[in-house]
Amino acid sequence: MKILCIFLTFLFTVSCGPSVSQKKTKEDTEKKIECYLVRGACKTSCNTWEYIYNYCSTEPCCVVREYQKPVLAPVNTTGHTL
Repeated sequence: MKILCIFLTFLFTVSCGPSVSQKKTKEDTEKKIECYLVRGACKTSCNTWEYIYNYCSTEPCCVVREYQKPVLAPVNTTGHTL
């Protein structure tokens, strides 16, 4: 009788856990939220101005690279003296 109670308790606790599909859905949602937090978007492919941050289920999370102005070398001019 004790073994039957232990078996039923084990069976009940295993059956009440979340299914694999629910875990997968939760992970996908978390990845998409993380993508949106870094101002990205889940797309099928990224263009040249974007980089891949992580993957939203199967498609990449594309984040726009920040524009950096080109550094110009200081212009040295010779001053005219009067």
